[in-house]
Amino acid sequence: MPPTTTETRAPEPVDEERPRHGVWGRWLRRFSATGLVVALAWFCLSFTPSLIPRAWYYQAVISGVSAVGGYAVGALVEWFAVKVGLRIRWTARASRIAWWVLAGATVVLVPLALILGARRQIELRHLFGMSEDVPGREVVTLLAALAVALLVLQAGRGLRRVARWLSVLVGKVVPAPVARFVSGVAVAVVVVLLFNGVIWSGTLSALNSVYAAANAEISPRLTPPTLPERSGSPDSLEPWDSLGAEGRKFVVSGPTLDELRAFAAAGDVVDPADVREPIHAYAGLDPEGDLDATAARVVDELDRTDAWDRSVLVVATTTGTGWVDPAMVEALELMHGGRHRDRQHAVLLPAELDQLRRRPLDPARRGQGAVRGGVRAVVGPARGRPPAPARVRHLARVVRDAGRVQRRAGRRGSLRRRDVHRDARVHADVARAHRRARPRVARVRPVVDDGRQVRWGDPVATGVADLWGPGPRWDEPRVVYLQHASDGVTWWGPETLWSEPDWLREPRGRDVLGDVRWYPFVTFWQLTGDLFVAAASDIPPGHGHVYQLEYADGFAALHAPDGWTDADTARLKDAMVAPVEGGSIG
Repeated sequence: MPPTTTETRAPEPVDEERPRHGVWGRWLRRFSATGLVVALAWFCLSFTPSLIPRAWYYQAVISGVSAVGGYAVGALVEWFAVKVGLRIRWTARASRIAWWVLAGATVVLVPLALILGARRQIELRHLFGMSEDVPGREVVTLLAALAVALLVLQAGRGLRRVARWLSVLVGKVVPAPVARFVSGVAVAVVVVLLFNGVIWSGTLSALNSVYAAANAEISPRLTPPTLPERSGSPDSLEPWDSLGAEGRKFVVSGPTLDELRAFAAAGDVVDPADVREPIHAYAGLDPEGDLDATAARVVDELDRTDAWDRSVLVVATTTGTGWVDPAMVEALELMHGGRHRDRQHAVLLPAELDQLRRRPLDPARRGQGAVRGGVRAVVGPARGRPPAPARVRHLARVVRDAGRVQRRAGRRGSLRRRDVHRDARVHADVARAHRRARPRVARVRPVVDDGRQVRWGDPVATGVADLWGPGPRWDEPRVVYLQHASDGVTWWGPETLWSEPDWLREPRGRDVLGDVRWYPFVTFWQLTGDLFVAAASDIPPGHGHVYQLEYADGFAALHAPDGWTDADTARLKDAMVAPVEGGSIG
């Protein structure tokens, strides 16, 4: 073998067209240029308004996640273009100019987005009647958003490194393209399985334990009721400690007999002498999770209290923690407390975390079973029980709930009575709305079948006349959906990731800014933020997911006593308590 020689070369002349990479240049080369462009666009768009005023920390998360999503989309497009031979060859000079243009655009657009976004949030808060937020948090929001973006980006790059390492191992057995594909799919599957099977289930298990412990805790401020009309009393079949935290609150809540008589005496509709103590029947979840058994225990409580002599019945399924809206209880008890001598509540508790469990993974299945089982057991005709007027409905996804009713109306041109009983009255949460309804109906305050049985309304804005707008003919059983255009719980949906929802193609509601628009990926995360703050304690009544005072309007249109007037509805609102802090989001 000939000896190896070392050859010394003179330095080559500097090529002005060769890119010079400093520290920043080498760092920037790690990123996709197309990805950064899309990330900048989506980052700026994330500051546009949505439905609910946002705090700076929610804005930071939304902006950070949107930026990473934009980067991922742009990088994927660039990768695909290279693979199919569409790569554009840039000279060093053109590349430097492009990077400087991107940097200049960032310097201009990001502060502009922050300033305009802050102004839109001020406008939205004024529209809600809220005070202005603490000013000058734009810099904190920007820094927090960048931190979120880098954290999520590094997590994604970590998964990519794992996929590459796996592809090297698999590549020893199969061709490289197959190895890369298999490794990518394997990492994606493991991530999904980890989230659903370990992270999500573990989170649910931990939260369920926390909620169960809180549910079992007996507040020293609450004492068992002594009235025989209440579950948990000495006469009750349901022990006090079996009702859970929210159940115990429910059975001791509501207006007192003296308060009911005082309200009746202030008007001309009700004779105070006719007022009777309301019945509150409540059953906690069966130890085996049997909803039919839970419903049967509610019926036993109604039998015990001789509740079937009362002509007004409310079957209420709780939220995931067992919470029953006290404003709903108060509105109907004050309205009917004396006239009919007949208030009763029958409550079925699905589970501690039913609402959290079914939103992302199991839409409507368990909730439908709870409602159907409760309705069958409590208002079954075989026992000669009183008809139960449909409860005013406002909980999550009510438009999707009503979508099946609208879809059937579109196919036949009208509604059948059993449709109202089965769908609207039982409140089956439909996973997909009525996109193919014929004739096409609006999503915000729709009118179906001329409002003959089912009606939507926004009573705080327009009063009871809004519910009577479709006309005076309103057949029984009547169903009322209270709906806010700004309710993030109602309008949230995963499909907003890739498609514009129908409700954003319609004229904006009274409490939604006119420049709210749909943007791929970005709008989904904005609505996800709205979902968490729609029922926050600082959201005023009549906006978001805060419906407390509107029960008065809904029940007045649905099942008001004879002689009830709009003045009585206003009097009822004045008598009702302020919105309850910490209400559930459904």
